[in-house]
Order: sequence, then structure tokens, then C-alpha cells
Amino acid sequence: MPNSEKKVLIIEDDNFLRKLVLRKLMSEGYDVSEALDGEQGIKKAQTESPDLILLDLILPGIDGFEVLAQIKNNKDTNSIPVIILSNLGQKEDIEKGFNLGAVDYLIKAHFTPNEIIEKINALLA
Repeated sequence: MPNSEKKVLIIEDDNFLRKLVLRKLMSEGYDVSEALDGEQGIKKAQTESPDLILLDLILPGIDGFEVLAQIKNNKDTNSIPVIILSNLGQKEDIEKGFNLGAVDYLIKAHFTPNEIIEKINALLA
């Protein structure tokens, strides 16, 4: 499979969405890891060095903005591309996400799981 060497970390507390995206990515041949909160996500980013992180913003404990800031401020993880996948669609939130270093910002309501996978495929191609 073309994507079998690529690892994607999903940091998302919504069980249904996380499992849906996880299954889709696995069917595309990705090696997928998951974290249910920000703290776990930061740890996994450091220990697993994924090729891409799919990050929700509203998380238990540390929010996604803080997770992104910590990932981007760590020399071991700052080169990992991060795609934000969130329900927060305010201009300020989107700008903040990009200012903190996200490569893309997807609003959950506007993207189907297939479109999310297409974005990931394009970024990791």
C-alpha cells in the first residue's frame, strides 16, 4: 500500500468521529494512532513522531491551541504538519490556528470524512 509508511496521529475526543476517520485512514493504508485528550496527544507526538497530526481544538484538559503551541515549540515535533479539524469556525479561531503553525484548518461541518482523507493524502503525497 502506498501510505503504509506514513503515520497519522488523531487527537480527537469525539469517539464517533475519531473512529470514523481512523477506519478511513487505515483503509487507505496509513498507520494510525489516536489520543483522546491534549496531554496524551502531546506525549504521542513526541514518542511516535507521526508524519501528520489531525487535531481537534475542543479537548478535555489542554485545548487544541495549547497542544499546537506545545508541538510547534518543541524541536522534536515542530516539523510535523498539523491539520486542525474543529467545530470552531470563527475567523479569530482560524487565524489563531494558522498563527500557531497549522498547515490547514478544516471545519467539521464543512468536510466529509472522505474530503478530510483527501486533504491528508495531498499533504503527505
